Amino acid sequence: MWPPDPEPDPEPAGDPRAGAAVPGLRALLPARAFLCSLKGRLLLAESGLSFITFICYVVSSASAFLTVPLLEFLLALYFLFADAMQLNDKWQGLCWPMMDFLRCVTAALIYFVISITAVAKYSDGSYKAAGVFGFLATIVFAIDFYLIFNHVAKFLKQGDSAGADETTTHRAEEDNSDSDSD
Repeated sequence: MWPPDPEPDPEPAGDPRAGAAVPGLRALLPARAFLCSLKGRLLLAESGLSFITFICYVVSSASAFLTVPLLEFLLALYFLFADAMQLNDKWQGLCWPMMDFLRCVTAALIYFVISITAVAKYSDGSYKAAGVFGFLATIVFAIDFYLIFNHVAKFLKQGDSAGADETTTHRAEEDNSDSDSD
């Protein structure tokens, strides 16, 4: 009923909902365990550096490069949310590691180019700050795509070795089988 009662009824001690998650906007926040993981920290750093770089370009006199940090900020937030909510398990049709890898590679390259341009071409202090934060973002994105690449390469190596083991086992079984068709 509206307005809510000033004193809520006390819940019984055996209520199964006592330890349930808090409903509302807190349900959209990523889990603390994910935020403390390496991937969570990288995504937080990517989104933070992208936002700071975006603000520096907005404050500058000629804001020619503000689109890239804004897009990368939004993409980093999307991947942070998607990884935290385990959407990669729910949407199997998308190749999440490849999308994340391409996002990190393109972000690192574009941040590197616009940071060099901002530092070398413009003398405005906010451009210099945006260039410095852009270089830091380049490093973070490069670390992220390096880790993604190593993870995918290890996964592919395991798949190749398992496939090679199956073919050698299958050949050995064919060689050992008695065939009277001669």
